Amino acid sequence: MIDIKVPTVGESISEVTLLQWLKKDGEYVDRDDVIAELESEKATFEVNAEKAGILKTSAKEGDTLKIGDLLASIDETAAKPDGKSQESGAKSQKSGNGIAKAEEKKVPEKKEKIEKAEGAKHPVVIEPGGADSSKEMKASPVASAIIADKKVDPKSVTPSGYQGKILKDDVLAALSNPGKVTGGKALFNRDEKREKMSQLRRTISRRLVEAKNTTAMLTTFNEVDMSRIMEIRNKYKDKFKEMHGVGLGFMSFFAKACCVALQEWPAVNAYIDTDQLIYHDYCDISIAVSTPRGLTVPVIRNAESMSMAEIELKVIELATKAKENKLSMEDLQGGTFTITNGGVFGSLMSTPIINLPQSAILGMHKIQERPVAINGQVVIKPMMYLALSYDHRIVDGRESVSFLVRVKELLENPEQLLIGKDPVKTLLGL
Repeated sequence: MIDIKVPTVGESISEVTLLQWLKKDGEYVDRDDVIAELESEKATFEVNAEKAGILKTSAKEGDTLKIGDLLASIDETAAKPDGKSQESGAKSQKSGNGIAKAEEKKVPEKKEKIEKAEGAKHPVVIEPGGADSSKEMKASPVASAIIADKKVDPKSVTPSGYQGKILKDDVLAALSNPGKVTGGKALFNRDEKREKMSQLRRTISRRLVEAKNTTAMLTTFNEVDMSRIMEIRNKYKDKFKEMHGVGLGFMSFFAKACCVALQEWPAVNAYIDTDQLIYHDYCDISIAVSTPRGLTVPVIRNAESMSMAEIELKVIELATKAKENKLSMEDLQGGTFTITNGGVFGSLMSTPIINLPQSAILGMHKIQERPVAINGQVVIKPMMYLALSYDHRIVDGRESVSFLVRVKELLENPEQLLIGKDPVKTLLGL
């Protein structure tokens, strides 16, 4: 019997959560088969079978396990069941032939219900749920026709006819009072649901409170005219995608602008370690990515040395891995400065919280057309509010404001991103 224990996944991680078993208790597994998915406070990862044999699970889904705890055992002496070798070869047909056979079984049942409805004196409205739905709701022919035509959910209709039959007036009443059911829930519903916090959500909670309680956090604001960047994107986006195989987004402009500004104001790119200040000559930009399980901040390393296309490709790679829960510990470790984009959700302005141990975070927001005064004239411009939250223990007001003003200047004059200076002034030696 081979014991499979919870592996070590990081220096500071002492426990994990068993998200799901990918192989069942008592099932025969081959060597290197993925048997379970675990979640640590930073990422999710898979556990593989070390030997072939019969799997015996020792934990349940949702359990919190310590590093080194017994996860499962494998009886390597068990004989391989007949047909196991064909299973892997037939996997690709599961979604084809297997489903087709299942559909063949379901079709007669569905057909039978339809024939029953057509032959009945009063048509039967089958509730959403397909062939597996066990409940049927009676309706008059006129009511049934209105339900089908207006795509009314029968569950939202209160029947008034004999033995719960839906009448025409019942359907019309439901159509004229659509507020009787909200989001599938009855009005004045007071149901509650308790759900255990995931390791990731608990870590996010702890770190956010820690950031609020242990830093002298302050936020400074500015706004940027996005006209030039939008013009460049509209003009070159097709050629850019053709050349590099990736779309030209806003993140590459912001990452490049931040890299230039961080190197000019190094305190914003530094952090405190006990009684020392650690400065960085490189820019490892953390990008906040929202996933169904919570917020993650994978890192783009040496962003200052990357091209626009390389940054865009890395952003897509990390965002995809985050949404598929495939981020590794290496993807998440480190980071000297964070960019978060609340604008994708419609946020107009916010005060982002610092991602410890970093000293600053830039918040991007929604681009909104607003009237602004330029040379004494009011014009409409696509504007975005920027917010820089920073640790006042290491970053002074002059540095934080100057940093944000520099980012604004670089975004409004993207030509400066190439060399970090005004091309005309450079040409003139000014």
